[in-house]
Amino acid sequence: MINFALLGAGRIGKMHAGLISASAQANLSYVFDTYQPAANELADKYGATAVESVDQILADDSIDAVLIATTTDTHVELIIKSALAGKAILCEKPIDLSTDLVRQCWDKIKDCQVPIQIGFNRRFDPTHAELQQQLNQGEIGELQQLIITSRDPDIAPAEYLRHSGGIFRDMIIHDFDMFRFITGEEATEIHAIGSTLIDPELAKIGDVDSVMLTLKTASGKLCHINGARRCVYGYDQRLEAFGSKGMLQSNNPRPNSVTKSTAANTDAQSVLNPFFIERYQAAYRAQLDSFINALIKKVPTSPSFIDGMKAQMMADAAQESLTSGKSVTIAKL
Repeated sequence: MINFALLGAGRIGKMHAGLISASAQANLSYVFDTYQPAANELADKYGATAVESVDQILADDSIDAVLIATTTDTHVELIIKSALAGKAILCEKPIDLSTDLVRQCWDKIKDCQVPIQIGFNRRFDPTHAELQQQLNQGEIGELQQLIITSRDPDIAPAEYLRHSGGIFRDMIIHDFDMFRFITGEEATEIHAIGSTLIDPELAKIGDVDSVMLTLKTASGKLCHINGARRCVYGYDQRLEAFGSKGMLQSNNPRPNSVTKSTAANTDAQSVLNPFFIERYQAAYRAQLDSFINALIKKVPTSPSFIDGMKAQMMADAAQESLTSGKSVTIAKL
């Protein structure tokens, strides 16, 4: 049984609390949030203890792991404090909006020898994971091209976007991790273009809401990522892997697979999931299970802190390419 402390009682924290409590291998011991009423409410719901200080949690030797679901600007501090206290860490992405701070964080914790997993939950989506497995088994021969579609159902509030770090660090960073997960390689070159087609106000803060990127690996594999912050028909998340012997696709899950053919139309009638928590609920469960099993079996966690850092570096390169209008060589770690 792994004893967890949850840091953050917002929307994503509430979901994690439910998953921890539902696990036969985990126990939710503590909940912390800077807004104490939220911590109290969540702790009461799952029989945990709400605390006013993270230090109180880290001083408890019975706590095995912390799940960090606080705002991004707090991640580095909490990772460092938790690692130095000897606690295993599962942290929501991104580690931070600044790659320099991510590097400084790693320098301070790399010798702590504690398991650290970064919350790139899409690796654990059943269909995405099955595509990756079949690709590794050679089902379509050698991978040549990868297409990633990543579209949110609606644009976030302006106040959030002003502090999000931009579309590449906030949204497309998931797709950078998927690129590395599926191809098994590092990107050497990236070219990004973008527009403000949804909310022109974003241009005032140097951001865009619609992007297309092309990436290339050292072996020549090519990838296209297209992203948009508003998709009127739901949360659109798809993968297509094209290889020398065929193609694999991971499509959007639907509530059912019923189709209707009439004089008016021939198409599926079911709708897509409204947002990421619903779309990736199975992935979030599998992510937690993977983290718990790694702790129990004492094996490395994945995605690792280094995976998080590499995705961050890709986001930096994409932003540089967008700003310069040129292809950018991605720096090595």
